[in-house]
Amino acid sequence: MLILLAFIIVFHITSAALLFISTIDNAWWVGDNFSTDVWRVCVTNTTTCTTITDQFNDYQSIQAVQATMILSTIFCCVAFLVFILQLFRLKQGERFVLTSIIQLLSCLCVMIAASIYTDRHEELHKSNEYNTEVSQGQYGYSFILAWIAFAFTLISGVMYLVLRKRK
Repeated sequence: MLILLAFIIVFHITSAALLFISTIDNAWWVGDNFSTDVWRVCVTNTTTCTTITDQFNDYQSIQAVQATMILSTIFCCVAFLVFILQLFRLKQGERFVLTSIIQLLSCLCVMIAASIYTDRHEELHKSNEYNTEVSQGQYGYSFILAWIAFAFTLISGVMYLVLRKRK
């Protein structure tokens, strides 16, 4: 039982780490001489970064991605704290339903963020405010980590739903 508990905790911490990395790191859309994320655009040759503001095309979509990624990370961290509290507060045989609901909300938020970015990426990268041509790029590792975090949070949310407290 202790090994299962350790696995669940490591899995949850890994999910949170993936969410933090994909939200913070600058690699949602990358090219030969630039990288962009939901916060800024950086030109790698000159190491200059431009913050994405309301002058950029489809700024509302970027704001939605920002908000849902932040919410996802917050929900994942709160779910971990609730899980730790429920370990000590639940009676034997009860399920971790509250932890599961919060973790599934985290899953939903990261899915919404990655889906919006997937759908709107062409419009997002056509703005004239960019210092370099960013339309010719590809998805970066932060974007891929966001989708992996979606799978991890979904699995852990279902795992908490099925899990019962034992001795």
